Order: sequence, then structure tokens, then C-alpha cells
Amino acid sequence: MLRRKPTRLELKLDDLEEFESIRKDLEGRKKREEVDLSASEPEAAVSLSTDPKSREQTIHDRIGYKPQPKPNSHATQFGNFEF
Repeated sequence: MLRRKPTRLELKLDDLEEFESIRKDLEGRKKREEVDLSASEPEAAVSLSTDPKSREQTIHDRIGYKPQPKPNSHATQFGNFEF
């Protein structure tokens, strides 16, 4: 393993402005979601928050993961081979 000197990171004004805009956007989304959940029926709010698919989708959106569907046919698994 090669060792190298530590890299110096500098915080710029543009980075701070971008961080603040993203933070305000996320806070606005949270407030809208809270209003939407409180306006709906309490039973529906509980079922939405515990739904594993929506939780999984939220996590995938947050980290930028876009899963590709898996092929189920034999032709796609083995290419163009003929048996």
C-alpha cells in the first residue's frame, strides 16, 4: 500500500450556500409531509410510515440507487446459445 501526505480540504462560500439551500429544501419537504400525514386519517398515517416498500424506495432515492429488474427468461441468462 502506498502512503501519501494528507490532502487539505477547503470549505468555500459556494459550498456553504449549496448546503444551506439543500437543507432548507429538505426541511420544507419534511414540513409538507407532516402536514399531509396529519391531514389524513391517523390509521392511514400509521400504515404509510410502516410500509416497507415506501421506506425502501425512500432509502433508494436518498442514496441514488436505481435497481435494475432481473431477467427471468433462459435466453437472457445464457445469451444466444441454442440447446
